[in-house]
Amino acid sequence: MSPRQTLTSLIVGLVLPSMAAVAAGKCERLVVTGSPDAPPYLWRDPQDPKHLMGANADLLKEAATQMGVKVELLFAGKRSQALEEVRSGRMDLLADTPLNTGELESLDFIHPPIAQNEIMVWTRVGHAQPFNSLAELSGHAGAMSEKTRVTPTFENTIKEHLTLAKQPNLTQAFQQLMLGQAEFVLAGRYAGLALTQTLGMSKDLQAQPLPVDTPGLYLALSFNSACNDPWLRGQLAKKMTELAASGRSSEAVARNLELWKAQLQQPASTPNQ
Repeated sequence: MSPRQTLTSLIVGLVLPSMAAVAAGKCERLVVTGSPDAPPYLWRDPQDPKHLMGANADLLKEAATQMGVKVELLFAGKRSQALEEVRSGRMDLLADTPLNTGELESLDFIHPPIAQNEIMVWTRVGHAQPFNSLAELSGHAGAMSEKTRVTPTFENTIKEHLTLAKQPNLTQAFQQLMLGQAEFVLAGRYAGLALTQTLGMSKDLQAQPLPVDTPGLYLALSFNSACNDPWLRGQLAKKMTELAASGRSSEAVARNLELWKAQLQQPASTPNQ
């Protein structure tokens, strides 16, 4: 064998194993979880309780199909349990988590967010007091569902400046508002729209024009996931950027809002938000 052939064989011998390692490292299946009670973004499928459905599920599946990766969205319990499953690496990815600096030591957050949730001030129709800013809410009794997630900065603002009663769910918060036990409710735009319509409150309650907080909902990949590699992180970030620019996120939210409303109106269903 000539020196040139020997060198070529050596290069091929070095390159092929590394290419095989890259191919073997490509993730083929992602096990995903998230909040079971955050419609229209993510919630437990009433027809298949082992799985989650929602706008984030649809968007992630669309992105994964384009990447050649299979995705399964599984119910893992309440939010804290879902977080622990991903932290530990038993599941790979969270599909709807707010950016939390305390989790940066265990999770890779994919930017930009897969969706954004507008937190609105809801009041009774004809409410005389203008609630167009946080300053105008100070000193007035409000309510909020424990399940409503806000940014850390806004959470601190609530604690320092607002009088806010946390309720087990949004239904009870809106009932307080209807009964005059609260002057306002802080709730997501879409969850509020669906629930007021479903509960027959849409003529009595309204959202003020501007959101007071806009938390992003992120994909977060576990440090302990066997799928966590530069290729996957880069592909997910690319797909999230494309989704944000395409308007597909808004379409998915609108579609799943209607799905959730239809489920709430079924006799066997009860609002869980």
